[in-house]
Amino acid sequence: MIRHLVPDIQSRITHLPADVALQLPQGQRLGSANAPVKLLFSNWSSIARLKAGQIGALAEEYVEGKLQLEGAMRDVMRAVTKLLPGNPVESDTGWWSSLLRRAKSLAAHTPAKDAAQIQFHYDVSDAFYALWLDPRRVYSCAYYRNPAMTLAQAQEAKLDHICRKLMLQPGERFLDIGAGWGALLLWAAEHYGVDATGITLSKNQHAYVQRLIEQKGLGGRVRMELRDYREMPEDQPFDKISSVGMFEHVGQANMHAYFGKIMRLLTPGGLVMNHGITAGGLENRQLGAGMGDFIEKYIFPGGELLHVSAVLEHLSRAGLEMVDTENLRPHYARTLWDWSDALEARLDEARQVLAEDGGAERAEKTLRAYRLYLAGSAMSFEQGWISLHQMLATRPTGDMREAEVKGAQSVYPFSRDYMYR
Repeated sequence: MIRHLVPDIQSRITHLPADVALQLPQGQRLGSANAPVKLLFSNWSSIARLKAGQIGALAEEYVEGKLQLEGAMRDVMRAVTKLLPGNPVESDTGWWSSLLRRAKSLAAHTPAKDAAQIQFHYDVSDAFYALWLDPRRVYSCAYYRNPAMTLAQAQEAKLDHICRKLMLQPGERFLDIGAGWGALLLWAAEHYGVDATGITLSKNQHAYVQRLIEQKGLGGRVRMELRDYREMPEDQPFDKISSVGMFEHVGQANMHAYFGKIMRLLTPGGLVMNHGITAGGLENRQLGAGMGDFIEKYIFPGGELLHVSAVLEHLSRAGLEMVDTENLRPHYARTLWDWSDALEARLDEARQVLAEDGGAERAEKTLRAYRLYLAGSAMSFEQGWISLHQMLATRPTGDMREAEVKGAQSVYPFSRDYMYR
């Protein structure tokens, strides 16, 4: 038995920012009876994991029903930050570990496996996502241009921010890689008059956007395809390309090929916006303390994160030129808290919706996983353990003739003024 851990655990909970109470396997209670956060353990092994700071393992036990958790997610996450044994972005950076990570990345990101992984996450239930996303179902970082914005307003601001950065013009051919539920695709078509193509690997998202295109009467210049980005034909390049919340699924081993494909799909002088999550550390591919393993198993199988410096290296090696990079990390923290709060307010509806697709037991597991994932991700962005960058790049034309800005070799004006008019 490991009951000798009790004094150490009792000492630890007195230093947490939110009052925490524990119920041990034999019923003994530690902490205040009125504590806002309660952990109810059924196994002594879970106590050992708590002491070791194995947050991911504890999260898995919660999802599987071996550990009960009571309290608001914001209070829970304040407690989690103090339970961690160290900085979760620190990892083994030796050459052997790097080699193993690359081998794993290559194996995990074949077209067939990528399709299965995307469907695992995004095809959970459209109705479930609709409970806590904004009305346009934008499932990526919002842009709170001013603090008073609602989630819906901030998502529209983000859509427009991307369109402005891309300098979209009527009639231009626009490609959205990983188009989700079509918010950016449709915003660009309706507000900027582009000829828009979106691609996704999610069958649910594809069907949903197809219906929206028909309802809005945009069939003549907007299309949504169920297609892998690697399969896109290159004979008709696009003037502008966006990839929002998608390249996290590409995998480190495929990153050079990914940007190379984008370069070939982009007309010379055109612009591409790559908007996605980046690692907080220079070497780590996921969060430590088991949190990355939890996300891999229950939320994003096959997901890999790179530091922004590594992303820009791959982008440059592919022949693209970075012209603007913006860090929106705190914006994603607020976005995730807005999603988390919205889900917490509709837990009973979420259970019912999920149960309709997979039964009550699976619904409960899925709901527990998403509660932890949303709140835990919000905490991680706040702490700087992970980040979010918008990277704007061009495919240089090689034409050095006089232009608005000599040597620009693209439509980019080399000034940010146009983004904020």
